[in-house]
Amino acid sequence: MLTTAELASLDARTIATDVAARRRSPVEVTEASLAAIEALNPRFHAFVTIAADEALATARAMETAIMQGERAGPLAGVPVPVKDLVLTRGMRTAFGSRLYEHFIPDADDIVVERLRAAGAIIIGKTNVSEFGFGGFGHNPLFPTTRNPWNPALTSGGSSAGSAVAVATGIAPMAVGSDGGGSVRLPAAFNGLFGMKASMGRVPLWPGCRDEGLPGVSGWETIEHIGPITRTVADAALMLSVIAGPDPRDRHSIPGGDVDWALPAPGRHLGLRIAYCADWGGRPLDREVRDICARAARAFADDLGCTVEEKPPPFGWEIETFRAVVAMDTDLEGLRRLRAEQGNPALSAGLARLLGAAWTAEAFIAANFRRKAAANAMARFMAGYDLLLTPTVSTLPFPIDRDGPGEIDGRPVDDDAWTPTAFPANLTGQPAASVPAGWSRQALPVGLQIMGRHLDDATVLKAAAAFEAVRPWKDIRPPI
Repeated sequence: MLTTAELASLDARTIATDVAARRRSPVEVTEASLAAIEALNPRFHAFVTIAADEALATARAMETAIMQGERAGPLAGVPVPVKDLVLTRGMRTAFGSRLYEHFIPDADDIVVERLRAAGAIIIGKTNVSEFGFGGFGHNPLFPTTRNPWNPALTSGGSSAGSAVAVATGIAPMAVGSDGGGSVRLPAAFNGLFGMKASMGRVPLWPGCRDEGLPGVSGWETIEHIGPITRTVADAALMLSVIAGPDPRDRHSIPGGDVDWALPAPGRHLGLRIAYCADWGGRPLDREVRDICARAARAFADDLGCTVEEKPPPFGWEIETFRAVVAMDTDLEGLRRLRAEQGNPALSAGLARLLGAAWTAEAFIAANFRRKAAANAMARFMAGYDLLLTPTVSTLPFPIDRDGPGEIDGRPVDDDAWTPTAFPANLTGQPAASVPAGWSRQALPVGLQIMGRHLDDATVLKAAAAFEAVRPWKDIRPPI
């Protein structure tokens, strides 16, 4: 059987190609992935549900079908963890909340349907902050997810377990979701690639769309499903499977305008790029600043781009974002569900949201500020192909905290360490995080790449080119 180290060296494309060509057994790969979970999950708590029996049954059936000459899918035999906010038929989906501790969906989300059809092996569900409210990996229900680069530190979130599953080598790719940075933040904190495509590129259903699931049926206008991977090519591979319209999601957009088969990256991109280090006057860690500035310069020095340092296209719209989250949340349904279950403990951020006295006037004002921000971004991006920023304003901080407390000696509240992440959710444009470098304490730092509206292809192309000149795949945590 493959060892954990050997499994960690394989990318998804290699696994799928080898399985389809009968050079490698999907059972062997699945067994190795499950063995890695058994060895590593007690230390890092990436998984909250392990689907060993189902995964092995799927792998055995696939092996038989391939041996009988059936054509293998593009993800044949690839072990894929799924974030515990994404519905999985017959597999517990608890959303990190005591309110859904024993919930078993009767339907897959569209992305899970598509992954299964492509030959992926769903190996389990990964840990999250409660309902995704927070960029960290703790909740009232499960043990806290730990960062493999330093287990005393946060893994980021809310796709915490998905990122750690990939960073530890349990799987080459994982499903995350991103309503305010929740794919990109843990990718940055774990030295990985993570991308949210344009709004509507990857359809959502029933998650965010089912009116019968209080707390789950929310974030409809800002939520995205996206890949967390060790390579850009693997992210493009997953997107090639999960992207494309579906009539069950009225927000989904037509496909066919993005070629997910990445060409070999060239050394001359020739793009016009803006770099924004600071956003809205929020503090920025000095090491993060220096590492991201050097990464941004690589686009000029190594990839033939014009890079200009610019102020951001709009300011610190955290109150707008908070109101949009509240508008997208089934506040009344969650309050009722909580009362019916005897008021179990909720995470601090969710409790504040439910306890706030929201008004129609606040929601209307936020809606107009969001329109203004989107328009400002469109005007700004008319002059640039890409916008680069730090993905996160700080290095990973201690676990079981909602934020770092201070950055560069300045006190910050629990929303102020992700100022560059949620703007792309307000506007819906594509955004990815690439590893920019590592700190003096060997902690990963992410560089965010935002593209123009619907220009997912340029984001992927730029990320792949950066990966070629600043490779990160073989830089792994010391586990």
